[in-house]
Amino acid sequence: MKQTVPHIVQYQGSKRKLADQILRHMPRKFERLIEPFSGMAAISIAVAYRNMAEQFIINDINPDIVSILQSAIETPEELISSYSSLWNEQFSYDGGSEAHFYKVRNDFNQGDKKACAMLYLLARCVKGSVRYNSAGEFNQSPDKRRNGTSPESLSFNVRSISNILKGKTIFYSKDFREILDMAQKGDIVYMDPPYQGVSNVRDHRYIAGLSFDEFVVALENLNKRNIDYIISYDGSLGSKKYGQDLPEFLGLTRYNLNAGLSTQALYLGKKLDTFEALYVSSGLLSYFENKSVCLQGQLEF
Repeated sequence: MKQTVPHIVQYQGSKRKLADQILRHMPRKFERLIEPFSGMAAISIAVAYRNMAEQFIINDINPDIVSILQSAIETPEELISSYSSLWNEQFSYDGGSEAHFYKVRNDFNQGDKKACAMLYLLARCVKGSVRYNSAGEFNQSPDKRRNGTSPESLSFNVRSISNILKGKTIFYSKDFREILDMAQKGDIVYMDPPYQGVSNVRDHRYIAGLSFDEFVVALENLNKRNIDYIISYDGSLGSKKYGQDLPEFLGLTRYNLNAGLSTQALYLGKKLDTFEALYVSSGLLSYFENKSVCLQGQLEF
């Protein structure tokens, strides 16, 4: 029976469901994985789960997200206990669970930025989507259809993730270029930056945008330093394409990964598959060619 890779909480834009397809483009074993745009670190978790790398650097420009990951991996029992108390509190709160959500959100925005509070807000909010207003305050609303991830489900997953990443992971909340400067030959950098359709809006998955031109310059620098990397970036829905392709002079090979039926299209009565672009650096392609390894048959997932 196929085992399920653990995850902490639902997170919009997570690459958890695409992890199998992405990991086929990585060597079976390598020293270190670097995620400069980690989100909830689905790829680091998948790589660690399959024991493919020995060390990890997890970074996200949003320190609230990093605090969840660091707490889950380094102090799992403390996070589980505090989250469980907060989650159970919503059922006895005067005014109901929605009022409880807004109370926790207000306290969080006023400076009570505990990892358990951010985790509760993320687990309880609409679509697991992180959004901030122009003042930098978390402003997503609660999902009225559910109460968030139960402590029982969360406990199992957090302990599992801690078991595979504790003692192997360094955490940062820095500009992605500072993290890329840490990369060394032999590392693999996996990047899932904010996509071009959302990179100029502040209240989306990341609290800061990303310049296309600056990103391309950073990739050129990785090429000059012979750093291997993989990028998830934009894609298409039906005949509609999102974003500008990364330039050919970078020497990347593009693959289209099937991310499944679009939920938004289904709401409109249409069945359309979403495809996400995956760019693989030339060094990684050369590795597989030299090893005479078939990308699709290299690993069993």
